This record gives sequence, C-alpha cells and structure tokens, in this order.
Amino acid sequence: MGHFHHVGMSMGMSSGDDNSTMAPSHHHPTSSASHSHGHMMMMMPMTFYFGFKNVELLFSGLVINTAGEMAGAFVAVFLLAMFYEGLKIAREGLLRKSQVSIRYNSMPVPGPNGTILMETHKTVGQQMLSFPHLLQTVLHIIQVVISYFLMLIFMTYNGYLCIAVAAGAGMGYFLFSWKKAVVVDITEHCH
Repeated sequence: MGHFHHVGMSMGMSSGDDNSTMAPSHHHPTSSASHSHGHMMMMMPMTFYFGFKNVELLFSGLVINTAGEMAGAFVAVFLLAMFYEGLKIAREGLLRKSQVSIRYNSMPVPGPNGTILMETHKTVGQQMLSFPHLLQTVLHIIQVVISYFLMLIFMTYNGYLCIAVAAGAGMGYFLFSWKKAVVVDITEHCH
C-alpha cells in the first residue's frame, strides 16, 4: 500500500521571487519539496502567472530561466501555433486535390408553385491504400502531436506562453484560412 507524504509546496524557491513558476506559498519548517516514495515532485501552478524563472517547457531539461529565454520560447511557440493552423488548411487542400471517383447523383425536389426541380449532388471518395491517404495519415499524426504540445504549453499557465499560443493560432488562421472556400447551401433552412 502506497503512502503520499505532502510535506510542502515551496519547491525550494524563495517566496520573494516574483518571476518564479510558483506563487508564494506557506512553508513547512522542515522541508521544501513534495515527496512521493522518495522522488521529488514538481508542483504545477494552477493559476495564470507572468514569470520567466524555472518554467519547464514540455520536457524536464527544457527550462526557461531568463527573460531572453522566455522571449525565444514565445517566438517558438508563436510559430508552432501558426504552423498548426497552416497545417490544418494545407491538409484540407491536399484532401480536395486527392479526391477521386467523382459521382453525380440527381434527385427531384419540390420547387415553387408545385414545380419539380432536379438537385444534383457531387459525391467524392478516396482509396484507402493510396499515397494521398498515407500522406494525410502522416500529416494527421503530426497535427495531433502539435495540438497536444500546444495544449500542454497552455497548461503551464504561464501568461507569456498562453499569449504566444493564442496569438500564433490567431495569426495562422488570419494568414492561411482566407483561402479556404466557404460553401453556403441555399437550400438549408436551419440557420
């Protein structure tokens, strides 16, 4: 049966450090870390903060400790979020280009004054064992991994990094999505 010993939350940081990862906390006089079976545990902040000291970014060895490192991380995260938005749009374009077996189906629909109109639907498909589908699968995996990285970066609750994710996604959408075709179905009655 395992035991969890909650000993303190200061993580060895002084409570006067304004740029630390953790907000100032109450100290237990006997220790400065949380232990679980003898292992050190980092306590994650659960509120938004603006700091650049001891900020872990995705990996334990990737720690931000200076304003310059935070500026570099901001630019990298901003570009990653932009790339994510561009990748989504690029995948849609590749999918449209790779669609095969186009089929047209016509069906009668009631028109005004009791007339009957013919409505044509275009059906497209793609083969499972094809290079375009394999490429879409690889790009989908990359998109999912990037999306989880961006989520984990946002979950650091560091205000600078959260702004970088949101601003990068916004800029990527602005730059790439304007090319996206918008289809308006005039027969749709549920607006």
